Amino acid sequence: MAVARSHDSRPTTHDSLYLGLDIGTTKAAAVVVDAATGEQIAVASVAQPGPLPGAPGRSEWESRGLIDAALAAGGAAGAASGRAGEIAAIGVTGQQHGGLIVSAAPGDRLRPLTPIIGWQDKRGDEPTGGFPSAVAWMRALTAGVDTARTGCPLASGFLGATLFWLARHGGLPTGPARASFVPDYLVAHLCDGLPVTDPTNAGGAGLFDAVAGRWHAEMIAALDLPPDLLPPVHPTGTIVGRLAGAAAGALGLPAGVPVTNALGDNQASFFGSVGVSTDALLVNVGTGGQVSAIAPRFVRGDLLETRPYLDGSYLLVGGGIVGGRSYAILRDFIGQIGRDLFGVAAAPDDLYARLNALAAAVPPGSDGLRCDPRFGGNRYDPDQRGIYTGLDARTFTPGHLARALLEGVAATFRDLYGTMLATGLAPRARLIGSGNGIRNNPLLAELLRDIFGLPLISPRHREEAAHGAALLAAVAVGELTTMEATGRLGYEE
Repeated sequence: MAVARSHDSRPTTHDSLYLGLDIGTTKAAAVVVDAATGEQIAVASVAQPGPLPGAPGRSEWESRGLIDAALAAGGAAGAASGRAGEIAAIGVTGQQHGGLIVSAAPGDRLRPLTPIIGWQDKRGDEPTGGFPSAVAWMRALTAGVDTARTGCPLASGFLGATLFWLARHGGLPTGPARASFVPDYLVAHLCDGLPVTDPTNAGGAGLFDAVAGRWHAEMIAALDLPPDLLPPVHPTGTIVGRLAGAAAGALGLPAGVPVTNALGDNQASFFGSVGVSTDALLVNVGTGGQVSAIAPRFVRGDLLETRPYLDGSYLLVGGGIVGGRSYAILRDFIGQIGRDLFGVAAAPDDLYARLNALAAAVPPGSDGLRCDPRFGGNRYDPDQRGIYTGLDARTFTPGHLARALLEGVAATFRDLYGTMLATGLAPRARLIGSGNGIRNNPLLAELLRDIFGLPLISPRHREEAAHGAALLAAVAVGELTTMEATGRLGYEE
């Protein structure tokens, strides 16, 4: 699917600014990008309120709080730029896969009918309908359907599985309603309209034909889901509305600024870090972790997702398996020892720094200690658990545990890259490392460099996803072409 380049009616001066918003469940981030230089002239972030209390395995969020945080971040970035009046368009990105249902009734439009149900939600793995899980039931119902072109699995936490679970538990609304991905919900608030989506987000539902570029009607019918519940799909980078009402006031911008449909956060981060380069491999480590590369055509590989990207290409992605969340489990365990045995509480960041230092003092290979860091399973096998092997009196130390875990994270990414190569992907010449899990951990950066045997390069900017969304907005109004935007990204050794 090509990037939509619908030109705005106002004249292009080639020195306009673009606002990028990234809505997540940990924080909302915003950047103001100068299209003439590709520089971020302002950056802001606002912590999100925590999840709603709920049963184990639930990941639910109050939608208003997430929207307010995104608007606050955007307003702060615009004010910090000192040039908010020059913002020519707004691009949006945010967490993929999860979502919510909102009212589509006249006079009641956008009222949440469910909480936001995040990608880490596990209700789809619960026994349902006599099957071991709702996802197993979905797979049985679609056994006779060609699901290969969805590009991603049916998995708990994905919007498709969440809607199926809600349908089987009486949770779907009876009146006019529309399902929405989280960043699309933000766009709807900005434009005061109903949510729409694009292929990069729709591809994360498990119900989208990534080759045809439309919802998979046969799958949806087999699962007995109402097709009119799903949002319309517009080409990536389409201007779907203009800034309106209360959102304009919250952002400190005039009404009428063009707003593009939202871009998936993985694709936005790739665009903000790599652009459209086909010689680079992106490793992003935040709460989760992903390894991504552009593929010119749709292919499939074990443990890989094939996600729609820009201009008819795809991203091969190995994600949702290991990352900062794995390291946080070890950090929390060490912190618990300090509290429970010695009555000493340490700040999480202090524990990370100490673990990094101890791990760096352990020799490569961790003296034979090995770690499979998939402590929470993965989308293909939610029952999988992490393993440490090779423990003995010498290796049962915090430093060995930390280094072996980081080596396991790096090895997992390298194995996923090997799977990409097995699909026919051409070898990459550069490794781009993004996310705070790499920026703040020099040892992990070194391990990735060594195991891939490639130079590790950092993007010029932080908040890569918001940066990518801002650049796409510049493409949408015709100020940049995709290749021009890419040329302004640059890398740092």
